[in-house]
Amino acid sequence: MENPRDAGDTLTELAIAAGKGDRSALERFVRMSQRDVWRLVAHLAGVGLADDLTQETYLRALPSLRSFAGRSSARTWLMSITRRVVVDHIRMVSARPRTTGAVDWTQAADRRQADAHDSAAGFEDIVEVNVLLGGLMPERKEALVLTQVLGMTYDEAADVCGVPIGTIRSRVARGRQDLLEADESRQHGAG
Repeated sequence: MENPRDAGDTLTELAIAAGKGDRSALERFVRMSQRDVWRLVAHLAGVGLADDLTQETYLRALPSLRSFAGRSSARTWLMSITRRVVVDHIRMVSARPRTTGAVDWTQAADRRQADAHDSAAGFEDIVEVNVLLGGLMPERKEALVLTQVLGMTYDEAADVCGVPIGTIRSRVARGRQDLLEADESRQHGAG
């Protein structure tokens, strides 16, 4: 398995080449980054929105590749855009009235099964992690997904979230503590 650090360097090289017009590099950039973008969206916004918001991420990112200079890794840059897409979507949804709060899990499951070959993390894995993370404050959930699920460094996660590295460390530590306490409560409730 490729080291995430090496993958990040390769992704950055591909992004720079794609920005200079290399279509092959562009295709490889999208293929190499698509799984992480989808997983971040699925964890932050839900599986049912992952495909659409992943597409929106690339619609925003690809035109900007020409100006990408590699001052940060392409992975960090792309995860920042992904996070912004999710935040913008949440703001848009909260600003308009909803007709129903129900999630169509059947439709989401059918969609993910049809695309299962595109993602090594199956629908069940995403749902299981989301159930575990569901009770966390959004900032803690975001920090845990970036560092523990996507394997980003604390420094990279801090860049993505636009906060100091100490804030990410604190959010991860508190998120882990929240998960341990929730697990302990479930065990005592079941026993």
